[in-house]
Amino acid sequence: MKNILRDIEEIPDLGITMSDGTRLSARMWRPKDAGDDPVPMILEHLPYRKRDGTCARDALTHVYFAQRGYACLRVDMRGNGDSHGLMEDEYTQQELDDAVEVINWAAAQNWCNGSVGMMGISWGGFNALQVAAMTPEPLKAIVTLCSTVDRYADDIHYKGGCLLNENLGWGATMWSYSSRAPDPALRPDWREMWLERLENEPFLPSVWLRHQGRDDYWEHGSVCESYDTIKARVLAVGGWGDSYKNTVPQIVDNIPDAKGILGPWVHKYPHFAVPEPRIGFLQEALRWWDKWLKGVDTGVEKDPNLRTYLMDGVRPATWYTERKGRWLANAVSEAQTWHLNQDGLGAPSQTFERLVASPQDTGADAGEYCAIWLGPELPGDQRRDDAFSATFDSAALPADLAITDAPEINLTLAANQPIAHVAVRLNHIHPDGAATRITYGVLNIARHLGRPLVPGQQENIRLSLDHIAYKVPAGHRIRVSISPTYWPLIWPAPNAVALTLFAGSLSLQTLKNADTWTFPPPDAAAPWQTEELRPEAHSRQHITDMTTGITSLLIKDDFGKVRDLEHGLINGSTARETWEIHPDDPLSARGTCHWTDELERDGIALRTETTCEMWSDAEHFHLHAEVQAFENGKCIYQREVEDKISRDLL
Repeated sequence: MKNILRDIEEIPDLGITMSDGTRLSARMWRPKDAGDDPVPMILEHLPYRKRDGTCARDALTHVYFAQRGYACLRVDMRGNGDSHGLMEDEYTQQELDDAVEVINWAAAQNWCNGSVGMMGISWGGFNALQVAAMTPEPLKAIVTLCSTVDRYADDIHYKGGCLLNENLGWGATMWSYSSRAPDPALRPDWREMWLERLENEPFLPSVWLRHQGRDDYWEHGSVCESYDTIKARVLAVGGWGDSYKNTVPQIVDNIPDAKGILGPWVHKYPHFAVPEPRIGFLQEALRWWDKWLKGVDTGVEKDPNLRTYLMDGVRPATWYTERKGRWLANAVSEAQTWHLNQDGLGAPSQTFERLVASPQDTGADAGEYCAIWLGPELPGDQRRDDAFSATFDSAALPADLAITDAPEINLTLAANQPIAHVAVRLNHIHPDGAATRITYGVLNIARHLGRPLVPGQQENIRLSLDHIAYKVPAGHRIRVSISPTYWPLIWPAPNAVALTLFAGSLSLQTLKNADTWTFPPPDAAAPWQTEELRPEAHSRQHITDMTTGITSLLIKDDFGKVRDLEHGLINGSTARETWEIHPDDPLSARGTCHWTDELERDGIALRTETTCEMWSDAEHFHLHAEVQAFENGKCIYQREVEDKISRDLL
């Protein structure tokens, strides 16, 4: 049945007062006649600023749902955007309690029919799952995108027990986001709010680095600890170019009646994501909402549990506009085992002995941990990293090899240091030698075993690589590449590590058969109307100082500057990161981040400059951060943070 579009209204600054008196600011779109014909409510609860930060996607998405009979509520989390209060950390109990209060408040309004959904990408996808685990009665369904069920093992902090450099990088992003002022047009006390926010905002990398193992801190909000608490219907969406690709299969496997979609995309909504092909995500979400919030028979419960995009193998590139392939449903796979041997990758053999002692900058072509800013962020040609790694190649494939699910590596190895990491990549090798990374995994062996290693002692380890669906053409080869370093994706061990490999195997799931699936083309509401004042631009540069030998990755993401043509607010931002290391010295590792944020209206020009830096010695991590706030060019606030944190099996 075709939806009849309803006339809608927007409330740009709807106040919702929490039980402790804190006013949250929300932006709402709803049918004008919702008071007479109540509708379900869809909540998105974020710290990313509804007035300027998420406007582009909000215009495409929330207006679309509102026109089709929903009230969409985009709430600025306390301490962010135009909401009062202070934010202490990500996914706190206060944050989740606020969301539950908003859900119960909305369900009781005369414009709401009592049914609520929750959706979001990344942070909003996380807290949608976490709030669902709290089982507020009105919450009937969620749509979670690019999220995780495990905050320790599969977020931006630690992966395989290794410290991700995204821990500092995303911490710098939040240091910047939360330093921004409210819109002066909305709050007469905006300056007081801003100064209070600046004085109290936490430097989150310090918080996260104090939890280097999986403790109660990470178990909070990790719904994998209690999947059975989630009663709302769950639609999970992710992308092969994103860091959160493992979540969708985990949700489908563990939450009854959940459905999943995995496409070729980076960290974006699928109706405007890249690489293409995009899909009609809003139509799919609408089918979900109509079924579980309105009781309309849309057939979503009969959809295949998991629909995945099988990508054709392509040459390596740091960016793709499109990935050729096909959509699969009801896929059936079969297991294959390949053995690491003295000749490469193939049949079982006697044990061998292979030493690998990679330079500290091995991993330079890994790309971003989480591709999000639409610059050259994807893994490039792997030949340089492979040259510094132990590699095991197959023979030319006699037929196409369609790899699905999560490949698994078993290794027998020894390290020469008590703390050692291992990075394993599965690569597609083209006839001319070009190497495309298919998938990868990293492991802190000491953390995995729960103890320091005994140098020279053989250990047996098992490592799951990230989920993938990728077809290697006949005549090409696959390669397993192994190194003890993977900079700048993970922070190095305190001493240079040499690994000796003695045996290993690669377990693959390969596609046996599947149905073909077709999604409708993307649809959306009208885009956000802005005037461009500075164009967006993104760059990445690898630089080697020929005097010192230090190698650096320089990243600049200029997000441009725009004026909102409806209410006139001007906003712009630029992020810069530098990751440097000497190939011979793990203790030379250093990361620095610097964000500039601008906000202007009616003769008021506000700016924050946020910086942070991290380095380490053999026993400690060292952190320095600074925030400066400017009003019409004058510095009105400045604060510095210094921290020193002991290394714990890292």
